Amino acid sequence: MALFAITRYAAEEEEEEAGAEAQERARVLLERLREQARARQLRRQRDERPRGAGGEPAAGGETASPGSERRGRRREAAERAAGGSEEEEEDGGAAPAEGRGAGGDSEEDVKQQEDRRNLKNKSKRKKRNGETEGVESKKARSEGAEGNQSTKEELPVAASGEEATPPPSSLVVLGDYDRKPVQKVQPFLPQWLAQPKLLQKRIKENLIPVGDVPGIHPKLLKKLQMNGIESFFPVQAEVIPAVLQSASNGYLMGQGGYRPKDICVSAPTGSGKTLSFVIPIVQVLLDRVVCQVRALVVLPTKELAQQVSKVFNIYTDGTGLKVVSITGQKSFAKEQEMLVQKKVTGYCSLADIIVATPGRLADHISKTPGFNLTQLRFLIIDEADRMIDDMHQNWLNQVVKAAFQVENDSGSNMLFQRTKPGPVTAASCCYPQIPLQKLLFSATLTQDPEKLQQLGLFQPRLFTSVYSEKKTLRNGTETEQDAEEKYTLPEGLSQCYVPCNLNSKPLLLLHFMLTMKFTRVLCFTNSREASHRLFLLIQAFGGITVAEFSSRLPPSERQRTIKEFEQGKIQLLISTDATARGIDIKGVNCVINYDAPQFIRTYIHRVGRTARAGNVGLAFSMVLRIQERRFLRMLKDAGIPDIKKHLVKGKLLTPLVQQYEEALSKLEKTVKGEQAQKRA
Repeated sequence: MALFAITRYAAEEEEEEAGAEAQERARVLLERLREQARARQLRRQRDERPRGAGGEPAAGGETASPGSERRGRRREAAERAAGGSEEEEEDGGAAPAEGRGAGGDSEEDVKQQEDRRNLKNKSKRKKRNGETEGVESKKARSEGAEGNQSTKEELPVAASGEEATPPPSSLVVLGDYDRKPVQKVQPFLPQWLAQPKLLQKRIKENLIPVGDVPGIHPKLLKKLQMNGIESFFPVQAEVIPAVLQSASNGYLMGQGGYRPKDICVSAPTGSGKTLSFVIPIVQVLLDRVVCQVRALVVLPTKELAQQVSKVFNIYTDGTGLKVVSITGQKSFAKEQEMLVQKKVTGYCSLADIIVATPGRLADHISKTPGFNLTQLRFLIIDEADRMIDDMHQNWLNQVVKAAFQVENDSGSNMLFQRTKPGPVTAASCCYPQIPLQKLLFSATLTQDPEKLQQLGLFQPRLFTSVYSEKKTLRNGTETEQDAEEKYTLPEGLSQCYVPCNLNSKPLLLLHFMLTMKFTRVLCFTNSREASHRLFLLIQAFGGITVAEFSSRLPPSERQRTIKEFEQGKIQLLISTDATARGIDIKGVNCVINYDAPQFIRTYIHRVGRTARAGNVGLAFSMVLRIQERRFLRMLKDAGIPDIKKHLVKGKLLTPLVQQYEEALSKLEKTVKGEQAQKRA
């Protein structure tokens, strides 16, 4: 009997420890059930208030009716009985039963019930210890889900701080809204684009004497000295020997009988690209006997074509070579007379070198009898990026088709008859062929292989000044800078941008001209209408010699305007992008982008009108507040981060306001008068 008592009390001590833990868990679960019951009751009361007596909503501070309280107690007791009876039975009855009447059980009955439960727990202890955690986690998950649903529906409970916190989730979120840097995909370029011949960027520090460049004819050396050219720029010193080497066996065949490689040049504006192809082409054609079209230069604008034609005339003077310009500045019939002459034996060419715009060239290929390109040796495409984008009348295919057209007559010409490129066979190598070599020049040559493929280049070589430089640090190590550089600007160019609003732009331009005393300023707008109205406004304001330059003016007037600007007779030249491409206007001290350019290539060519040939220059860009972020991002993406912000205070513009308003009223009358003339 004593042994039985000792065993019984020892077992009871162990069971009391386990029971204490179970009681705590039961208390937590019971508290959650009570909170949910309260939430349901509050929601029920909120739903019943709008259905109060007389159809009026109950006041927020009133309590529920006694009937609703009794119904709530009964429902709460039923839910506890259903959800908590099992817990009370297994947990040893640690929590007192809710919902009993005022006359509860006696203390002896409670002790007897506890003894019976302890005996049951003794036999179920092992089973309970294994299952308690599973039951607890299962109920906690169900309670957490129910609690989450209740928090969405019961705002008052959430506001009072009685919301049950859900357990931490083990789910992994695969995506989020955090901004992360996107790694740029490096393009895979052909070898000739990835490994170009690098040109020196700094012009003045890398001048090469004319006599040090091998292979130049004495006649051309004399011409260079007569024109005051004693040194070559880096691009000229590299490209001229390369073109001469490709024609070392004469213009009738390539070096060693092979087809010469095409050449692409990407160098800053004002770096001497025009002379890079004029000198070698004139030298190769010095020995020609019969006049035939051997070189064709295609350019996007009439003004640029006229400029290149002028350079060719300087270096072909006294050589017997004939240069003809076909740009539409003369009548079509007059240009036909300059190109071909009809004789008894047939048509003969009157031009060795043709400088043309694409549209006019296509017209002559299709409409001028006797005009052929079967003896064409050099095809030069200046401003190549724009020529690729604007394929007027599909001019390139027409040129290539005309170059490979089979002539009907027989004789000596058949010896060097050109056939279309194809597989190398014994038959294709029987006769020598005149090769067709393409030379591309641009300050913003595209790196897109798909666009360059349109030109049908043959084993091209690239000469470029666009590359990253290495900067030596104090500790002697080298680090790359300008890694993302895509374009190169003139070395002596200083860049600034001026944040402004739309109404202050004319005042800023007047401030630069009158207060800061800028001279020889080239101002760019985005349209010829904007250019014309700004010209009329500055003219009405007075005090500034101003002129406009756009496609609305005839060619003769445009030539006269540029000449007067170069002579210093005009302080401000307001222009569209007609002068932005390649035109060498001497003496431009400052470029002002009155309208911010929309594309980076437009910006490169605009600011490249100053700081040419190693000189210094200044470029201002007026940028609206809404455009500022995009403008800076455009420059940064192009590898041009070093642009300065120039602020102009409003008080500096105040003295100009009164006269400016008078000029605006004059402008309004002038514009109305011009519109009336157009209607008439």
